[in-house]
This record gives sequence, structure tokens and C-alpha cells, in this order.
Amino acid sequence: MLSRIAILRCAFTLALFFSMPLLFHHGSVASASNHYNLIRIQDSINPGAEDFIEYAISSSEQDGAAFLIILLDTPGGLLTATRGIVQAILNAAVPIIIYVHPSGAQAASAGVFITAAADIAAMAPGTNIGAAHPVTTGGGDVPSSMSEKVVNDTVAFARSIADQQGRNADWLEKAVRKSVSITAQEAFAENVIDLVAADIPALLKRLDGWEIEKKGQKKKIITQGLEERTISPGWQHKILRAVSNPNIAYLLLMIGLAGLYFELSQPGAILPGVIGGISLVLALYALQTLPVNYAGVLLILLAIIFFLLEIKVASYGMLSLAGVLSLVLGSLMLFRVPGSTSRLASSVFVPTVVVISVFFVTVATMAFRAQIRKPEIGADAMAGLIGEVTKDLDPHGKVFVSGELWNAESDEHIAAGQKVEVVSVDNLKLKVKKIDAT
Repeated sequence: MLSRIAILRCAFTLALFFSMPLLFHHGSVASASNHYNLIRIQDSINPGAEDFIEYAISSSEQDGAAFLIILLDTPGGLLTATRGIVQAILNAAVPIIIYVHPSGAQAASAGVFITAAADIAAMAPGTNIGAAHPVTTGGGDVPSSMSEKVVNDTVAFARSIADQQGRNADWLEKAVRKSVSITAQEAFAENVIDLVAADIPALLKRLDGWEIEKKGQKKKIITQGLEERTISPGWQHKILRAVSNPNIAYLLLMIGLAGLYFELSQPGAILPGVIGGISLVLALYALQTLPVNYAGVLLILLAIIFFLLEIKVASYGMLSLAGVLSLVLGSLMLFRVPGSTSRLASSVFVPTVVVISVFFVTVATMAFRAQIRKPEIGADAMAGLIGEVTKDLDPHGKVFVSGELWNAESDEHIAAGQKVEVVSVDNLKLKVKKIDAT
């Protein structure tokens, strides 16, 4: 009898052991987690924001966070960075919750695609979403030559996100083609977002028990008892976010080139070269993350070459004019890449080109004048100076020039007390000639 009971106990224990994976196969995401992560994006969408979001997702996956909440408030940004963020969200192993917050915030332009890509999309009352029509960096319309291509590509991008996340694809298309914008309540009614919550505690309460499907597996979100951990951007993310704006990258490029040009034309200044070098490194780092037309880069470098040649060649301003023209054309072309909407803002482009052009021309003129100016020290500086004979020149003697007594010679006899002009200097001996009395 005891043996039968022992056998049954063993069988029950084995059955329970092997059924554990099945019991927890559809368990909650938070069952093995004691915290969730949170980040804030209150800026334009650029490669810096993309890098920070990717870092936050990777960190959340590694530290076992139950989910990641992204507090979003953005006027839009670069489409290339947006695509990278959407890809990171869709392929994340941890649930991603986009929460447009606080009241008064917006998910405009690029923010529409990021919100739509979330596993759970939420908005606070008093926020809005929409206006996703592609525009240039300066806020203008995309040039007509590429407008239809860019819009159609953006629409396809929006619809693919909607299809994958079960959102209203027709409204997302209208947001791209017609720049429509709606409130949080309207977005919920239109199936653009999943819920409206007044604040983070209300959001967490609504999320408790919410089921999502992530990479083919159903997961339940449990929020009770979780600790909030905020992921703050590191210094590298802050720098990247600052310099990844095309306008900032352009300014850094111009400052860098101006500093190095000044150092080359006026050797020994040091500080302009140091500032120029640092600015140029930051600019090159930013440009590698932005869509850049290399013809524009080459034209800007050609402009620098023209300005440097102006120092060596007396072109009467023609090389400076060519340099200014190359600088203007290169600046206009710098971010003109097919399929990209990045452009320099005219409010940045015009004054920068004017100031930099004036700077280059001024420095080139100063350097050229310094080269043709008569030397003020050394043997070459002695030619043309006036002195007085102190010992008869016949043909050798002595003359007093610039407060110093020199050995001198002349092709003619010159008596002491007469004025002479220095013709040349040879091995610390002056060659002089007599000045005719007038």
C-alpha cells in the first residue's frame, strides 16, 4: 500500500515538473521582471534620437525590463532616422509602448510612424497626432521633381506599419497625403492608437493585464508592483542629437573649414586651427549619419582650394569669386539626395554663406598683402634705407644706417658726411650708392 502511494507521489511530482513550461508558456511578460524602463523624446527625430531609442531598447532587453515606455513629444524629423526607429521597435524583443505625453504634446510628421509602430500606442488628453506629409528640413514642400516619388514611398511605409500593428491604414495614408491631424480622442475612435490615459499611473492601470502578440507569441503585461527606471541619454547621445541636425552639421563644417583655412594662411595662430579641427571632426561625424550629396562636399572643398590659391596667385579677385560661387553651389547641393527631404534652412544658409565668404576673402587678401609687403627686418629690409658716410668710401668705408655702423663699399668715391642709399647686403657688408643733392 505504501509503495503504491509512493509511486503515485513520484508520478505526480514528475508530471508537475514537466508541465511547468506549459503552465508558463503564455505567462505574463512581467512575471520574471521587477521593473519597467522609461525614456523621454522631446525633440525632433534625428540620428541622435534614433541612436538613443535603439540604446534604450537594447538596454531593456538586456536588463529584463517588463516593457519600455517612450514618452513622445516631437514636431517631426528625418525620415531616414524614423525608419531606423520603426525598425528597432518592430523587431524589439521587449514590448514597446509609445505614450504621447504630456497634454499639449504632439506626435507630428515622423511621430506618426513611430506611434503607429508601437506594440501599444497611447496618448494623453490634449495631445494631437498627424501632419505626416513629407517636407524639407527647412519646412518647405519637397521639390516637385521628387514629390510624388517621396509621398508614394512614405504612404507605402505608413501602410506597412499599419498592416503589421493592426492600425487604421487609410487614416495613416491621409495623414501623409493630406497632412490631416486629429486629437487623442479622435485617434482612439479612428483606431490609430489603442487608448487614452491622463498620466503615467493611469496608463499603467490600463495596461495591467493587456495582451499583445510579439514575434508570434502572446504576452500579457502585468504592471502591478513594478519599479520605474528612467534611462537618461549619455553624453554621446546628447552630442549626436545636437550635431545631427543638418543645419548644425553645416555650421560646424563651415566653422571647421574656416578655422583650418585661417591656420594655413596665418601659421602660428593655433586657436583657430584647434577650434576648426574639433568642429570639422564633429561635422564629419554628423554628416556620416545624414544623407549627403558628395558633389556638394567636393564643391565646398574646391571653394577652399580657390581661396588658398588666391593667396599665392594674383588673380585680381577672380579666384575669390570662383570660391564664393563654388561655396554657394556646394551648400545648396550638400543635402540634396534623391528620396531625401533634408535641406538647409534658408535662415541658416544665407547668412552663413555671406559671413564665411567675407571671412575667406578677407583672410586671403590679408595673406596676399603680407606676402607682397616689403620685409621690415633682415637683409632684405635694408635695401632702400638712407644712411650717412662716416668714413670715406674709396671704395670701402663705413656708413651709419638705422642706428648701426656698417662696413660698406661703393662703385664711386663718396666723402664722409654725405648721404647714401643702401642697394644690397652681402655677407654683412652694405653696397651703397650716392644720393644726388637736390
